[in-house]
Amino acid sequence: MNRTSNAHRSSRLRTAGGLAGVLMLAACAATPPAPTASLQAAQLAISNAERTDASRYASGELSEARSKLASADSAVKEQRMLLAERFADESRAEAELASAKTAEVKARAVNDEMTRSTDTLVEEMQRSSSSGDKP
Repeated sequence: MNRTSNAHRSSRLRTAGGLAGVLMLAACAATPPAPTASLQAAQLAISNAERTDASRYASGELSEARSKLASADSAVKEQRMLLAERFADESRAEAELASAKTAEVKARAVNDEMTRSTDTLVEEMQRSSSSGDKP
């Protein structure tokens, strides 16, 4: 009877070990939570880019940001959270690039205007000093 009892105990141990292994695999395979913070950051970056008029100066980047955010939303619906997070991060990066390009274009325009104004002032000063030399 002792031999049967040991065999039964050994069988239970193997079953418990197998069950623990299955549970560990199931825990590893569980779907991670939705990347809510990444999705919100991407949406905010797109909104900021739209406010800076990026659709006029960086429409390609802004369009790409919107497309990647839509892909992130689709990935969430498909329970592919890691892919969703990657798309959301790429969307945020594209939107921030659109904002940066827009700021650069606007800064260049201001700089060009200041250069023209300075050139005009220099010309006026030269004319003024030239006409002041004549009796």
